[in-house]
Amino acid sequence: MPISLPASSEELVGLDRLTPRQIVAELDRYVVGQKAAKKAVAIALRNRIRRQRLPAEVAAEVTPKNLLMIGPTGVGKTEIARRLARLSGSPFLKVEASKFTEVGYVGRDVESMVRDLTESAVDMVRREKQAEVLAQAEANVEEQILDLLLPPHRPGFSAEAPHRPGFSTEAAAEEESRHADDHFRATREKLRDQLRAGGLDARTVEVEVRERSFPAFQILSSQGVEEMDINVKDLLPGLFGNKTKRRRLTIPEARTVLLQDEQSRLVDAEQVARAAVERVQSTGILFIDEIDKIAGREGGHGPDVSREGVQRDILPIVEGTTVSTKYGPVRTDHVLFIAAGAFHVSKPADLIPELQGRFPIRVELDPLTEEDLVRILTEPRSALLGQYQALLSTEGLEVTFTEEAVREMARFAMEVNQATENIGARRLATVLETVLEDLSFEGPEPGARSVRIDAEEVRRRLAPLARDQDLSRFIL
Repeated sequence: MPISLPASSEELVGLDRLTPRQIVAELDRYVVGQKAAKKAVAIALRNRIRRQRLPAEVAAEVTPKNLLMIGPTGVGKTEIARRLARLSGSPFLKVEASKFTEVGYVGRDVESMVRDLTESAVDMVRREKQAEVLAQAEANVEEQILDLLLPPHRPGFSAEAPHRPGFSTEAAAEEESRHADDHFRATREKLRDQLRAGGLDARTVEVEVRERSFPAFQILSSQGVEEMDINVKDLLPGLFGNKTKRRRLTIPEARTVLLQDEQSRLVDAEQVARAAVERVQSTGILFIDEIDKIAGREGGHGPDVSREGVQRDILPIVEGTTVSTKYGPVRTDHVLFIAAGAFHVSKPADLIPELQGRFPIRVELDPLTEEDLVRILTEPRSALLGQYQALLSTEGLEVTFTEEAVREMARFAMEVNQATENIGARRLATVLETVLEDLSFEGPEPGARSVRIDAEEVRRRLAPLARDQDLSRFIL
């Protein structure tokens, strides 16, 4: 069973033509169940499309309705948000709320999440722009490689041109120059044909490679490194990547190096930065995971005393503020925030009221059933069984699973989740690794083989671990 890779940008349906029902259908290809959560994010995404059709003065007043996903780990919260971002082509960033601290404590400040989101948007826009100029960059690189293989002919008068009766010295020189030009062009075109056919891949050329090393030093400040809005590369240009050195590379290696440099030269960095900031402000998605870890009021001791402080720091970001980045100020008024947490110990009401009000849409994700685990193993485009089959097939090992074997693995995963910690679908990866341990170890052995795994084989591999509850806590 081959792995179905995610659809490329060319395969995606036009976002403005996707109805909420179609968005849910697209999410169904990757995430099993959780209809309520899919419906909520589909509506949130469609409202963005509706907002873009409004007059500017009305659209400025329409803010996104942020979501709070509540459910145990491993049921699809992060995957729904990630697939939604890929579907919409929006800048997306997942952060853990637990790694942020209140201002005054050692740790990352909450504004860094917006800076990181802007960085991801810059990378996204840069890749798009580089794809647009790829054809031109490849043509330019081809000419550069030809120049390295055959230095350009310099037209001019030949001092040693022979004198012919009836021709002046100048005329003879011009004829000699035209003959040299024709010979040079013919040789260059012959080299071009060989280059495109791969006949010159073994040749080496000497190219100037830009040094990409950076000096090893750190700059510490009370606000953190992210707050520095000074471009040190401009202040110290000799230290940051402007030095070059000559290296002998094969034609394919030289093509890769030159193509990167040519794409960087053709893409306007300022235009990329402006487009990225605009994309973050209008379509950015910030997924704040583990928000339940900072739920709680002050009054405790130790590290927990900063929980409410982190909530207060996150509040203005979610409400809408301006964050300074090295690409310019970024407004967060229309960034879609999706928060998620298991809320096993705490509950959403433990968040400060102001933050609760900024997540008006709450959806509770259902715990996974045994039938859900069976579907997760087989149905999604990136199903676990398909991934393992594809990995082992690279070494001539064809593995098939009976329907009973799939159900037996799902049953074992469900039992272990109930007996120990419930980690949802993530338990399936542990079960599969245990079942396929010997096959993965013997996979590189020579010779094509075909292996069929049935329910009895699954029970043989997992039953000893399932009987020993103490051992299953460590192994499964």
